[in-house]
Amino acid sequence: MVGLELVVVLGVALLACHTLGRVLRIAPPILLLACGVGLGFVPVFTSVSLPPETMLLLFLPALLYWESLTTSLREIKRDARGILLMSTVLVVLTAAAVAAIAHAFGVPWGPAWVLGAAVAPTDATAVAALARSLPRRTVTVLRAESLVNDGTALVLYGVAVGVTVGEETFSLGHVSGMFAISYLGGALAGVLTAWTGTVVRRRIDSPILGNVAMIVIPFTAYLLAELVHASGVLAVVVCGLIISQVGPRAGRADTRLQVNAFWSLATFILNGALFVLVGLELPPAVEGLESVDIVDALIAVAVIYTTVIGLRFVFQFASAYTIRLLDRRPKQKTLRISNRVRCVNAVAGFRGAVSLAAALGVPVTLTAGGAFPDRDFIIFVTAGVIALTLVVNGLALPRLLRWARLPDDTDIDEEEELAETTAAEEAMAAIPDVAAGLGTREAVVDQTVREYEQHLAALHADDADDDAVLHKDDYNELRLALIARKRATVLRLRDEHTIDDTVLRRVQTQLDIEEARLSREDLVD
Repeated sequence: MVGLELVVVLGVALLACHTLGRVLRIAPPILLLACGVGLGFVPVFTSVSLPPETMLLLFLPALLYWESLTTSLREIKRDARGILLMSTVLVVLTAAAVAAIAHAFGVPWGPAWVLGAAVAPTDATAVAALARSLPRRTVTVLRAESLVNDGTALVLYGVAVGVTVGEETFSLGHVSGMFAISYLGGALAGVLTAWTGTVVRRRIDSPILGNVAMIVIPFTAYLLAELVHASGVLAVVVCGLIISQVGPRAGRADTRLQVNAFWSLATFILNGALFVLVGLELPPAVEGLESVDIVDALIAVAVIYTTVIGLRFVFQFASAYTIRLLDRRPKQKTLRISNRVRCVNAVAGFRGAVSLAAALGVPVTLTAGGAFPDRDFIIFVTAGVIALTLVVNGLALPRLLRWARLPDDTDIDEEEELAETTAAEEAMAAIPDVAAGLGTREAVVDQTVREYEQHLAALHADDADDDAVLHKDDYNELRLALIARKRATVLRLRDEHTIDDTVLRRVQTQLDIEEARLSREDLVD
């Protein structure tokens, strides 16, 4: 029954924490984490533990895939150099610094590097949940960094664990080969899976089967990469980015609607549940600490947390000014960001489930026998750093944003208006030819032209006199009110047994699609 109770509690926690977060203006992940910690002291949940394989094989592919699908490839290309530096060089530097600190606390070098690799990468799900209020470019850079740096950190982690347990030998050539296999193999696995998935989707007519194909894609990419000992994380990311480009041309419209609805809900639930489950692991991490005094362990957590965030601050500025010194091209000047934005980027370096999964996945014993050195210390420090980045940085970020006074991001709104206007104008210009080809009656053509003229008038409302044209907001408001009236009429007809429930569902689906298009409200905040 513990499993069923946990499902119910997770659902209630999601509802309560997101509702309370809006009232208190606190990011829901912080409340979810606190909720998980509290549940860790409830007797019925003390035995609940999340296997590392579950995080890496169930949560990670699904969440990373959705993050990749909804990330701007254009923005990633623009800031590719900075993203690559943050997801490779910074990860290695952070792992090395943390390893040196852990060694100073008496941890052998092998386990010290395991700890460094565990806390080095930022977490994509935490960034997505806690950094939504940031400008679009900043969010894209943070998400892209966290999507790639997991691969770098997990290679370091694998080498450190292998050397410590006696299964690997450390050499520069060996580590370089592992990195090459990880990145190249992961990228190839992602490309192959994306190509196969696109071919399959184009040959599927059923929306349900199309959804099944979309669900299988990220797990297939991850599995394929793992089979060749490459980065499953990178495979999912590459696959998702490719699907984001070819997806709008593949499959049917109803399939895409279902896919978006399913993934929005699924990732919302998985993301929220993950924060609660991470919180559940914190009390066992404290109870399991035996090799080190609790005071020394807490000092280590504070020092390592300060180092991780401080190094991120330093790297943000050092890398930027180094690039300015070496690259004097005019194009480079257009890519520059302010120092206030760099401060925001540094604070938004949240750690999360990947770090905890890596720490919990440390082997219990060595190959030659005996316990893995300082395993409890690794788990405790990793859990502590995760908690501090989520709580301290998460609470500090809104205040930092008020200090930064970042300019409003209007590019997307302007591009959306351009796309809508151009599409409507070209569609209206094509009405005579299209109607002639279809043999459409003249009355239908006239009605369609009038509707397009109204729509274009609403789109151009910002550039015209309000008395001359219908304002876009008023137009949408009227349409939404009429949709509500239509829905009430259809429901009344169903209640009067004039129409069947099947008819109601079909008509209501069309009304819902139109309402969603007009309101453009994200159902999952």
